[in-house]
Amino acid sequence: MQSAFDIAVVGSGFAGSLIAMIARRLGRSVVLLEKGKHPRFAIGESSTPLANLLLEELSGRYDLPRLRPLTKWGTWQQSYPQLACGLKRGFTFYHHEAGREFSDNDAHQKQLLVAASPNDRIADTHWYRPDFDAFFVEEAKQLGVTYLDEVDLWGVNMEPKRPVIQGRHGGQPLEIHAEFIIDATGPRGFLHRALDLPELPLPHLPATQAFFSHFVGVQPSGCSGNTLQRELPPYPPDDAALHHVFDGGWMWVLRFNNGITSAGVALTAKLANELSLARGEAAWRQLLEKFPGVRAQFADAKATLPFVHTKKLSFLSGEAAGANWALLPSTAGFIDPLLSTGFPLTLLGVSRLSQIIETKWGHADFATELSNYSMQTTMELVSAGRLVAALYASMHDFELFRALTLLYFAAASYTESARRLGKPQLAGGTFLLGEHPTFAARCRACAEAALRHPTGARRDLLLRAIQQAIQPVDIAGLGQERRNWYPARAEDLFANADKLHATRAEIQAMLERCGFNQALVR
Repeated sequence: MQSAFDIAVVGSGFAGSLIAMIARRLGRSVVLLEKGKHPRFAIGESSTPLANLLLEELSGRYDLPRLRPLTKWGTWQQSYPQLACGLKRGFTFYHHEAGREFSDNDAHQKQLLVAASPNDRIADTHWYRPDFDAFFVEEAKQLGVTYLDEVDLWGVNMEPKRPVIQGRHGGQPLEIHAEFIIDATGPRGFLHRALDLPELPLPHLPATQAFFSHFVGVQPSGCSGNTLQRELPPYPPDDAALHHVFDGGWMWVLRFNNGITSAGVALTAKLANELSLARGEAAWRQLLEKFPGVRAQFADAKATLPFVHTKKLSFLSGEAAGANWALLPSTAGFIDPLLSTGFPLTLLGVSRLSQIIETKWGHADFATELSNYSMQTTMELVSAGRLVAALYASMHDFELFRALTLLYFAAASYTESARRLGKPQLAGGTFLLGEHPTFAARCRACAEAALRHPTGARRDLLLRAIQQAIQPVDIAGLGQERRNWYPARAEDLFANADKLHATRAEIQAMLERCGFNQALVR
């Protein structure tokens, strides 16, 4: 077998396979190394409009047409019905109190529904990773990527001009020589250990633990049925990334079309230790007993896999790249799945590394560009971590929690629309509008104010500050009083066209390109 390659990618989740495909399209020789074997369980399953747009852009730029149908529910079902996935129409949040049944009123004070699409056809998806990742690996192999699975890697020698990855494969010693190594193995992964990279704290983010599995027999949440509804919600609330939020943590519920439901919790250390998560099923049942509004949803559910307990969820590597190596953002750090930030952050990283390989390979400034990539990756992880930390600090105060989430939704929707209009410069090149002249500083100030646990007049001032922060980039009607139900409406885009420096005709053309059918908007 060939042992020398231009690029070695370690880790064959979807992101590792994607960067391997792109590198092949750019004419590089590539080896993709996998510790396990596909199909296999993986966490990280819920896409977002920005993640799908980035995947769409990458598939177009690097001639990967077979990936494009995966960016929308409708085209996915038409092209690859054999690949399991879930329908994601938006983000649903319900707030629960320990020991109490869930209840709400016409003002929807205990919930938040933010639509990401006006209809199923162009909706986002939950990625059933056993199918999704295996599909990406096969696509990489078809493009000429050398693939090795069940590889045991124990080190890397970075001293030669061409680094050497060392391990075993098929019971035999393995040495892979590569000019450039990309690590896609996840937090505290291969290069982090092999290079003994430092681990940095994520400022303000509480120590959290995760506990999760896949289930069958999970019922609809039933929470929306306990309100005094006189109108339909903007989308079926369970066709979403469903969040059950409570003081000290939250639960996700993601439904796939193969009968499987992904569910788990991210908890602060205090609550995690109280439940003793290492007990597995018993800890899960105790958690459900604490929250009757969630318990009924899992009354007949059965876990199909052993529970996974991650004792330390958040992570930040001290370095994300060197002269001849780079960590994908999903390997350089992990925040929390609360806002589904992992996919867009990772795909932004794939896009940036792809451009470096495309334009700087063999140039003297290749290492300089990697250094810039490292700094930007770290900055974005810290920025996302700050907002998530503010949300954790506000989980007891759902009105404030809801308001803080709008910082994310305003930034994400503005970025997506700017890019779809062909005006990416409006959003800048960073996640969460990190280069925006007003929003970036205001968003940071709001998050930092929330971390100080404001009450009374200071809390009221913060709620007003959040509205002021989102106003310049709010193109989705988030600043309007809609009783915490936010549909995806063409009217909001037309009304805010000036914020996107666009005409009504440009907005109309964008909606037509995207398949946004106004007749289906509620």
